[in-house]
Amino acid sequence: MKALVTGGAGFIGAHVTKHVLDLGMDVVVLDDLSGGFEDNVDPRAVFVKGSVEDNALVDRLFEEHGFDYVYHLAAYAAEGLSHFIRRFNYNNNLIGSINLINASVVHKVKCFVFTSSIAVYGEQDPPMREDMTPKPEDPYGIAKYAVEMDLKCAHEMFGLNSIVFRPHNVYGEFQNIGDRYRNVVGIFMNQLMQGKDLTVFGDGEQTRAFSYIDDVAPIIARSVEVKGAYNEVFNIGADQEYSVKELASAVVDAMKTEGKLLHLPPRNEVVHAYADHSKVRRVFGEQDYASLEEGIRKMVDWAKLVGSRASTTFDNIEIEENLPPIWNN
Repeated sequence: MKALVTGGAGFIGAHVTKHVLDLGMDVVVLDDLSGGFEDNVDPRAVFVKGSVEDNALVDRLFEEHGFDYVYHLAAYAAEGLSHFIRRFNYNNNLIGSINLINASVVHKVKCFVFTSSIAVYGEQDPPMREDMTPKPEDPYGIAKYAVEMDLKCAHEMFGLNSIVFRPHNVYGEFQNIGDRYRNVVGIFMNQLMQGKDLTVFGDGEQTRAFSYIDDVAPIIARSVEVKGAYNEVFNIGADQEYSVKELASAVVDAMKTEGKLLHLPPRNEVVHAYADHSKVRRVFGEQDYASLEEGIRKMVDWAKLVGSRASTTFDNIEIEENLPPIWNN
């Protein structure tokens, strides 16, 4: 079996690549390295540097390799920033996905695995359930839901099977801790290693269920072997929600250092977002999940080995109005 993993040099994609290889598949990783690192790519995989937006490249890879499965994890997953990079967001997260879906239909891919996001739910009463009607409130969530709907159309018209996962607040090794716009766990660790205050938007009472990578990636990888998962949507991640302030305290404790919060003006974001996971347990079985303390400790061990990373700014802001000042410094 041959599989394409897009975004395989990024955080979740690198872990999914490893687990797909462990299943005995041949893997091609496609990644433009805009948010990932080539060192993250499992050496057993074939690495191709390029973008899902390059439809000629995508078509060539499908023609050359005849993929049985596609795991589409390439995305610029910055919900808050997506308001200000709308064109980039839709080109990267929607049009790039359509290039892959087109090629998958033409080349008769057996199953297309797509990582969507809890962002599709928007501001609804948690826990989020798969039977809720999505109401995304940011361009990133809109793009993700559009891809979900397109996959449904592609199944009805062409018979393309797909599996959609909606992960949330995943953290762990290989995360780009230098990215200032997303992945708060990595941002906090990077700030502490640089001797900086922990930046929190608003009062820090926003709640999320922070999910350790090893509780998410193996299920995504083996999903193609579970026929009951085909053409279904699954929330995936941790059950227990924590406030951002509680998360900050847990990271400070794990880093064994001192740190204080720097409260910034609140931004436009969903306040409480966590999900119900009864469906994924019913289809994939029960499993033990890492506690927040255990998962953060593992990530801290890795972060201390790789060291802090310089926080780079996004170069192509399209709309400056209402952009949080910290994102423009």
